[in-house]
Amino acid sequence: MSDNAASGKQTRIEALSTSAGPLYEKVKEYVLANIGSGKWSRHHKLPSENELVSALGVSRMTVHRALRELTSEGYLLRIQGVGTFVAPPKPQSALIEIKNIANEIHQRNGRHKASVIVLETMPSSAELTAAFEAGRSIPIGHSLIVHYENDVPVQLEERFVNAELLPDYDKQDFETITTYDYLQKNTPLTEVEHVISAIAADEETARLLMLRPGDPCLLLHRRTWSGATVATVNKLVYAGGRYSLGSRYTPASVG
Repeated sequence: MSDNAASGKQTRIEALSTSAGPLYEKVKEYVLANIGSGKWSRHHKLPSENELVSALGVSRMTVHRALRELTSEGYLLRIQGVGTFVAPPKPQSALIEIKNIANEIHQRNGRHKASVIVLETMPSSAELTAAFEAGRSIPIGHSLIVHYENDVPVQLEERFVNAELLPDYDKQDFETITTYDYLQKNTPLTEVEHVISAIAADEETARLLMLRPGDPCLLLHRRTWSGATVATVNKLVYAGGRYSLGSRYTPASVG
């Protein structure tokens, strides 16, 4: 081990040993600090329990309890035989409805067009396995589609679909029908998760949406469930200056 690596390890151990509280709480603080700083982002795979034991100088039982509690609190996602991952943040409200972008554009008297960039079936990566909450690698239907309003690109839609639920996803003509219509017809939707963030367009996104790299965009992360099974994991990127997200709804009564 190099002097720098040894020094870094000693610093982490000292940080645990000098802070107040039980050791498992200190391990939790260590994990949450890495998540909060952005070092471990959503769906990041954590070091194994053995690696954490070695790095932090605590017992395996201490690490196991810390990870178990963080999982029950919603910070981590543990998948048997795969590993432990940073869980995606939970949405704070349900303000965005699932809508068919083609219908939205038509309602504004606009012309909708879709261009399919990628349509394939692929194996799930560790990140996707975590996002689908699967205990093993599963086949994934993958599509990347640009949606246009009056020939101007307004949305880049990337979908990852559980191909065990929808084995023919990669055989559809999504320039004729929308993924929304296909999914609504073929999978009963029982739960939806939305997380919205502001991003700067990378080079590929900028090229597909006819923007400049660095231009502001809205990123809508969406997961959908069919029963207890995660059906889709989606990334919808909107050109910030050409599109807005919103909804009108009746709130539940407060008792």
